[in-house]
Amino acid sequence: MPPPPLHVLSEAEKNELLLAQHDMIERMAARISELEELVGKPRKTSKNSHVPPSKDDFGKGGGKGRKAKPGKRPSREGRHRPLAETPDKTERVLAAACGHCGGDVSGQTQHCRHRYDHIDLPPIRPVVTRVELLGGRCRGCGHRYRAPAPAGMEPGTPFGPGIRALLAYLHHSHHVSFERLSRIASELLGLSISQGAIANAFRRMGAGMATATRAITDKLLTARVIASDETTTRTNGIIHWQWVFLSKEAVLHRIARRRARSVAEEVLGGHQPDVWISDRYAGQQELGKEHQVCLAHVLRDVQYAIDCGDRAFAPKVRDHLRWAIRIGKRRSGLKDTTLAAYCAKADTVLTRLMRMPIAHPAGKILLKQIKAWRGKFFVFLSNRDVPATNNISEREIRPSVVFRKVTNGFRSDWGAQIHAGYRSVTGTARLQGKSALQAVRELVEGRFAVA
Repeated sequence: MPPPPLHVLSEAEKNELLLAQHDMIERMAARISELEELVGKPRKTSKNSHVPPSKDDFGKGGGKGRKAKPGKRPSREGRHRPLAETPDKTERVLAAACGHCGGDVSGQTQHCRHRYDHIDLPPIRPVVTRVELLGGRCRGCGHRYRAPAPAGMEPGTPFGPGIRALLAYLHHSHHVSFERLSRIASELLGLSISQGAIANAFRRMGAGMATATRAITDKLLTARVIASDETTTRTNGIIHWQWVFLSKEAVLHRIARRRARSVAEEVLGGHQPDVWISDRYAGQQELGKEHQVCLAHVLRDVQYAIDCGDRAFAPKVRDHLRWAIRIGKRRSGLKDTTLAAYCAKADTVLTRLMRMPIAHPAGKILLKQIKAWRGKFFVFLSNRDVPATNNISEREIRPSVVFRKVTNGFRSDWGAQIHAGYRSVTGTARLQGKSALQAVRELVEGRFAVA
């Protein structure tokens, strides 16, 4: 903006202008100092913070992977597809002529000289069953009667459990949109199914999903160790939160409007497990008698302190936490007394590291974080059922993150709840050794049960 003409300003107006300019200079100087500090800090990536890998700046070195080792790669043993143990059909072909001289060999004794499998798919066609319910007029009472519908073929949707289970599997496990599901049904199965019919088929699963979810919740609340994590999702364009709670026998997904602690408390219903596993989010704290924080998250914060320039304190903490995680990976081969000794050593060494003189600002910030959480670092060394990280929760919730990125979320509240129920059913079934397609087929048929 052009400066005001000074010759027309009074002394009071000039003084007021000088004071305003002084305030502006002070604000700009503070902002410049803040920006200069930011320029000196390392960029946060998925390696040194909670930033997801998708946010890494691959074009500027933020997501560069490891460089390939120079030199010739070592050879590896060849692999081949093994023969099927129970082929559906065996085709034995006898040679009619010698491949060298052309002589007739059809009458000679021949042995198998080569064996291989040829695998193909038959034409995929749906099985259409016409159901005719016969009846008439009762001679005793005069009322009309009709035969009951066969089990699994009741009037309503013409599509059976196999088709409905396949559509749900492709949509929720492989993120296929309704429009593409309709095309797949037409081009692959020869079925004409509209997008509305697909939505109605999913909505009909709601009652079965609710029943299965209640059974899964009851199973979850019997666990001594529960892990949990949460991530964002979208419903009707509004940010919601998808929570996951899992134990050795059950997996429960819950989509809620809030990220608040009340969501976890509602799921637990007053139950307090022996150990709760999560990251350091405040809403996940004090939900179990003991709490194991995810050491993978802690290590990323330690790495950020190293990237900021702390070469004394942070590297020692990193090495110590990695040592503790290695001990945890071989707990199955350690005696209880040995594991208890390692647990005591882990705590003693961490105490000694915290007493080091720390000069770097990043190291001081890291020390403050460790003081706040140190009592939740090594629970896994005193309880063999507890992992050192929350990787199990992150692996369980990752497919829903991919679903959100591909589909951009849900267009209805019931669609979000169906997805949460589907992920709960298939996740629990996986712990029982079942595939997702098998689990959702059992759900549609009303046979799903939590072991």
